Amino acid sequence: MLRAWLEGAFELIVSEGLLGELARALAYPKLRARVTPTEASGLIELLRRSARMLDDAHRPPSVRSPDPGDDYLIALAEAGQALIVSGDTHLLGLAGQAPVVAPAHFLAQLVRRW
Repeated sequence: MLRAWLEGAFELIVSEGLLGELARALAYPKLRARVTPTEASGLIELLRRSARMLDDAHRPPSVRSPDPGDDYLIALAEAGQALIVSGDTHLLGLAGQAPVVAPAHFLAQLVRRW
């Protein structure tokens, strides 16, 4: 997915809140075994420099997640008129109400278009 984005297959939208969550996730022990601190900080900087940066939304989204911690992602997607690509079950459960797809589905769509 990262390569497809870097090659211009789609526009990636991020916010400071999303980058913060990614930095925290990349520091988890199970990911730290696969991603070094240098690689993690390099990825965050690449995203900050190259992705479309939007402000974190200060309004609640039109659709609420069962996990309130995910609401900022829905609000970000609404602000950017974007699709959320996630394997999170709370978000995927909103697929009929919010623009959410699983990573495998998104990749399959990319392969067909690319």
